[in-house]
Amino acid sequence: MMAQLQKSAQSQLKQYLGENLDTPTHKESTAQPFPHREPIKHLLIGSPKAVSSTIHYLQVIGYASVGDWSPLLPTANPGEVMSILSRQILTQ
Repeated sequence: MMAQLQKSAQSQLKQYLGENLDTPTHKESTAQPFPHREPIKHLLIGSPKAVSSTIHYLQVIGYASVGDWSPLLPTANPGEVMSILSRQILTQ
């Protein structure tokens, strides 16, 4: 069951990011001939353990490699860190 969820999540992520797209259907090909990409930034804020765990989970489901994230940076709150990921996503 977990493998099915991961495969479904990976499929949705690839579609979201515009990666590994199959040949578009007729309806899709007439909608917009040139898909547009826009930048998006993800910001994780929390304890070092929570942020690291989330980064590793996002790698497991195929969204982003651990190395794509910024190093853990301290915030103004004690015991809290942040990390950022910049991506280009497919928009229509």
